[in-house]
Amino acid sequence: MTARPRVSDDQRRARLARRHLLSPAHRATSVEEVADALVGLHATDAATVYLSACARLAEPSPAEVERALYEDVTLVKLLSMRRTIFAVSTALAPYVESSTARAIAVRERAQFVKFLQQGTEGGWDERRLARTEREVLDALAARGEATTAELAKDVPALRETIAVSVGKPYESRQSVGSRLLRLLASDGHVRRARPRGSWTSSLYPWAPVPRIPEMDVREAKAEIARRWLGSFGPATEADLKWWTGWTLGDTRKALADAGAAEVELTGGVTGYALPDDLDDVPPAEPWAALLPGLDPTPMGWRGRDWYLSPDLVPALFDRAGNVGPTVWWDGRVVGGWAQRANGQIVWRPLTDVGREAASAINAEAAGLTDWMGEARVTPRFRTPLERELVR
Repeated sequence: MTARPRVSDDQRRARLARRHLLSPAHRATSVEEVADALVGLHATDAATVYLSACARLAEPSPAEVERALYEDVTLVKLLSMRRTIFAVSTALAPYVESSTARAIAVRERAQFVKFLQQGTEGGWDERRLARTEREVLDALAARGEATTAELAKDVPALRETIAVSVGKPYESRQSVGSRLLRLLASDGHVRRARPRGSWTSSLYPWAPVPRIPEMDVREAKAEIARRWLGSFGPATEADLKWWTGWTLGDTRKALADAGAAEVELTGGVTGYALPDDLDDVPPAEPWAALLPGLDPTPMGWRGRDWYLSPDLVPALFDRAGNVGPTVWWDGRVVGGWAQRANGQIVWRPLTDVGREAASAINAEAAGLTDWMGEARVTPRFRTPLERELVR
């Protein structure tokens, strides 16, 4: 029996530096290149796409991100892996849509219908929902783009409200419009257009979008597994299952269909890699990075000990498992950072980093300050260290 190739933690970090475009020598020239390298950029927080992309661009520029999102529309946002919004390239979008997003959209619709029936007094059913959706799409086609509030002027049903968490201390009401537009987005009928305000704004108008082509689900899952292994591998079965949100059976089938090869990770753990990714990779030059909350790199694996000490997790993650802004040195998380109200970027090491690392991290913080200019960013999910740093 042939022994499995062994892949050390150092080798995993060497791959991360190159494939996640974090080593200065490997940074990208376009946002599309960054998104494909990471199999998508987390986009739940409006600012994350910009911060994640610019951390990996040779010439950081919010305008470059806006070009891809709103002018060329070569990046699209999909509710997909782990029911999280990702910005993915139009080339990858059919695979993400068919492997993950479509099933989530079906569940979202069923849940929304249930909410409508239980939380409104307007006699909502699937027929009325379908009719209202057609009216919204007709109004949006006539306007070109519009906010939910603007569309509600054309389609009054959007102004109705839904009772949520009835009888509980946190009972509230949500507008039909806000939920319905998100449903149309998850179904691939509309997209978020350029926000009203700066690039940090979450006030989006909506615009029509061509439907993403459907493809065979099994083929799509295999391609996502290949892309993910090419960016995040070698890694474990549990890592891929967690990252995608697939079932264990679907994860195993996708790994097999992708032709993944077994490897041995640190501690004798079974991992998987693409068959042409079994040789050693030369280490990159030492590198520093300041990555935002929800960045794809720290959120890329379930098992994180090889780049993040468990002792640092309470300071850098919230209680729901969302990572905050992180400071990296040579393939490991070594601290966190934040932006104060005056625009100052501050960071704190959570382990001894040494003079070389501190100098490189300070240079990254200065570069981040320069390109952000007057923009101010507060992470959507606050973490203990980030809150402490902004005081």
